[in-house]
Amino acid sequence: MASSVTTPAQPLPAEQFFRAAVFFLVLTSTLTLVSTGKLDLLTTLVAPLAILYKGFRWWRGHGAELKQTTATRLVLAYVFLFPLDALFLSRNLASGTSNSALYAVLLAAVHFLLFVTVLRLYSAVTDRDAMFLAMLSFAAILASAIFTVDPNFFFLFAVYLLFGVATFLSLEIRRGARGAVFPPVQGTPSRERRFHGAMSLAAVSVTAGAIFFGSMLFFFFPRFSAGYFARTGFQPSLMTGFTDSVELGRIGELKKDSSVVMRVKTGTQVNYPMLRWRGIALSTFDGRRWYSQEKRPELHDAGQDGWIPLGSRLDVKVPVVAELQFIVLLQPLASDSLFAPAQVMGLRGNFSNDAGTYYGSARRSTLRMDLAGSIYNPARNYSQVRYEGFSLLPEARPLKARTAGTEYPDDIGKLYLQLPPKLDPRIPQLAQKITAAAGNPYDKSVVLESYLRRNFGYTLNLAGKPGADPLAQFLFVTKAGHCEYFASAMAVMLRTLGIPSREVNGFLPGEFNDVAGDYIVRASDAHSWVEAYFPGSGWITFDPTPAANVSEGGLFSRLNLYLDWMQLNWNEWVINYDFAHQIQMAKNVRQNSTDYSESLRRWFRRMQERGMAGLTEWQRGHSYLSLVFPVALVFLLVVLRFDWIRSFARWLTLALQMRQPKALRNNPQLASRLYAEMLRVLEKRGYARAETQTPGEFAATLSLQPSLRSAVSEFTSLYAEARFGGAICDAFRLRALLEQIRSSVRAD
Repeated sequence: MASSVTTPAQPLPAEQFFRAAVFFLVLTSTLTLVSTGKLDLLTTLVAPLAILYKGFRWWRGHGAELKQTTATRLVLAYVFLFPLDALFLSRNLASGTSNSALYAVLLAAVHFLLFVTVLRLYSAVTDRDAMFLAMLSFAAILASAIFTVDPNFFFLFAVYLLFGVATFLSLEIRRGARGAVFPPVQGTPSRERRFHGAMSLAAVSVTAGAIFFGSMLFFFFPRFSAGYFARTGFQPSLMTGFTDSVELGRIGELKKDSSVVMRVKTGTQVNYPMLRWRGIALSTFDGRRWYSQEKRPELHDAGQDGWIPLGSRLDVKVPVVAELQFIVLLQPLASDSLFAPAQVMGLRGNFSNDAGTYYGSARRSTLRMDLAGSIYNPARNYSQVRYEGFSLLPEARPLKARTAGTEYPDDIGKLYLQLPPKLDPRIPQLAQKITAAAGNPYDKSVVLESYLRRNFGYTLNLAGKPGADPLAQFLFVTKAGHCEYFASAMAVMLRTLGIPSREVNGFLPGEFNDVAGDYIVRASDAHSWVEAYFPGSGWITFDPTPAANVSEGGLFSRLNLYLDWMQLNWNEWVINYDFAHQIQMAKNVRQNSTDYSESLRRWFRRMQERGMAGLTEWQRGHSYLSLVFPVALVFLLVVLRFDWIRSFARWLTLALQMRQPKALRNNPQLASRLYAEMLRVLEKRGYARAETQTPGEFAATLSLQPSLRSAVSEFTSLYAEARFGGAICDAFRLRALLEQIRSSVRAD
């Protein structure tokens, strides 16, 4: 561990404090880098353990384990291994990322940084080594900021800042002691503890002040671009599993992942039974995979306000039960799809990912939307995307659909009645059998949905291979599966009955956080459902998948909701903080201050009225107060006129001082107070001391009666000896002379 240069004199001050500060500075920077979750398992475990082991040895009094020359040779040897790390080891760890070459080089650089840090820590001897360790720790913090800027990073950075201040504070003290003329004196253990406590308090104060003023600058400094931190965090990988096509069994793997895909802020929980975050609608099924044969997306540009219109109320052919406004914070995905509930009317967001303001970015954004209502971001979702929108929630089970005919538009029938070329003949037979009692296409759809929910099981663990026809395997053998099996079975059986249908992929609502007012949507909420077409009513949603078992949350689940609330606010007010957020914050502060001022005025008015009413009632019960109040007022005016309050205060001060112990009474300040009191008494008689007169000159010029003159002369002599001669103040004699002077003035 770092220690001072060996000197023949006493060790430099703050030795233990300095060594501990440097150690925790290095440890905090390493933990910050490890906590990003972007490093491999071996590095995540070995680096912190190596640093902790060194701290344990230092605590036990051991010195440096490596020589400086040995550490330097090991570093030079690793320089030759760096290309191998970047090309092979780190390249394998970076496979599957969006930019594997860049990520591999970054991982290799982090490996080299941690290797050098550990070697320098085990060979550190001088303060210069400690400075080098501090610079290496700062490089680790910078690498952590490249990987992530989440709340954990901010907390650990605050801890790092504390130890950084402590390190450089103690380093400056040691430099001053090294350059002093006299060698430092080793203090007692109690003085050392007080010294360490003072330095700790100074470090905490400087750190708190830096964080406070830095936060003020961050929030109030004018901003002319979009959220800076939103483009800072390095995203080594994109969340995979959600693509533009679905193979039976693929979503089951995705549903085992609990990573957060997006957060949808709605303010309150949405009471809508078919609430889904709709993504992609797929039209073609080849027996194993769903895909869209032809997207033909239309380009939609943003208006001056940034809103991109995607539909109108005329597109909704059934009654609308509500209009939903929402804000989506979408994590990077390996898909360019966007998600919105039901019939989306418009979106606005930073889809272009440029450096302008949020609204400037929104005005330059464009989206693509195909005939199935799927929305795509041409700029891709390679970074975090924030967008807002509003949707219409149509009636989930419209009665109008029961009267729909079977005459479908040509484009609908051609695209959404397609069947795989080798469809198992048992599937249409099963569909006919299930819906034999239903009299219209809508009722047939409801019956099929209900049948699949009641007679089939939901599972993510499918035993055996799906075979050449996974749909037939699901319907007639396993009779258990996950959502895409249920949705595919219903969609195909509807098509065998001549009812146009399509499979839709997206997400279930997720977990609603009543603390933050948002839905937490995870990869495990990935879902497939069915949309069926009915003339005059349009596309209606059906979900044949049985509900999965949901465990009740406990204390930790509630704690996670608060942590998610912190994450949501961090993303909203730090990561994506821009000029628009500044305007909103200024409006909120102004509105809140106005509300608080108005509420305070109302409270004061109520208290005033209540007090006046109580005082009036009390006065009615005490009628004699009508005479007491005028007399008290006149007495108060007399007291103020003759300055009795100040005179009483002076008298009380002198009386209290005279009652103090003898050691406290015999002081020049008491003599000065008594002399000022004598001057005040004489001034009432008409003898005022001029500013140019000394006390002796003033006493000699007084033409008073002999007894009064002698008392003033003796008082002045005692005062001068105590005030200027260094003699002990005889407070009792001065007090007696003051009473004699006061009595003579009254009798005169």
